[in-house]
Amino acid sequence: MGLSFFGLTSNNNPNEVKLNIYRQIHQICFFGKGGYSWPVIYNMPVYLRRFIFSELKQHYDEEKAAHEKASGKQSSSKNQQQTVAWNPTQTKAPVKYQ
Repeated sequence: MGLSFFGLTSNNNPNEVKLNIYRQIHQICFFGKGGYSWPVIYNMPVYLRRFIFSELKQHYDEEKAAHEKASGKQSSSKNQQQTVAWNPTQTKAPVKYQ
């Protein structure tokens, strides 16, 4: 099976390939927030499905970077505030009910 033109080569595990396709379809349906249904994505041409997947991934990567940037600003302002250390030896022992 040296010809990769016709699809799977001997290096590919068919079950793993199916699982990857199903994962990609699930991620498009899930992270597309209801914009796509399973049959539509399953029957979609591969090039279009890959394009949609890469666009969704790019969107969520940008959203993650913006969130990390915003939380980085907040954490620096939190560090400036004085924090009180919690000492478990200063707490009272639990009271048993009788």
